[in-house]
Amino acid sequence: MKCAVDNYLCMMCSVSGAGKSCTHVPTVECQHKVRRKIKALKILLKLVSGPAPERINGRLAMIGFVSALGVELANGQDLFTQISNGGLTLFVGTSVVLTLASLVPLFKGVRAESKSSGLMTSDAELWNGRFAMLGLIALGFTEFVQGTPLV
Repeated sequence: MKCAVDNYLCMMCSVSGAGKSCTHVPTVECQHKVRRKIKALKILLKLVSGPAPERINGRLAMIGFVSALGVELANGQDLFTQISNGGLTLFVGTSVVLTLASLVPLFKGVRAESKSSGLMTSDAELWNGRFAMLGLIALGFTEFVQGTPLV
């Protein structure tokens, strides 16, 4: 029978039958397993909710938009040609580095709002990231429709 507390086979009970569940007081081992699961869930929720995903995606979009335009100006290659000529590998590498660099302060408890002042505020970073995301999509869409590089 599975234990209702930690969803493992319960060695303390001998309850059997359909619809019945374990009613024993959780052991220390059960409590530790539950705490580990809760801690892992909290870490996962930090990664996929709150300001972190938007901030990370915004940072990636800002770097991607500027680098895509820079390569277009230098080589005349459109966005899709850049991706097919090895740009995907660079994108994945940059994504990993930026994601890790953005998550380290988050796990240390440092918030972006506490470090912002003057012209470069955390709100400005979010808005710049949003505009860069839109710009990158618009760049790709425009080049796809036209069939040529934008610049």
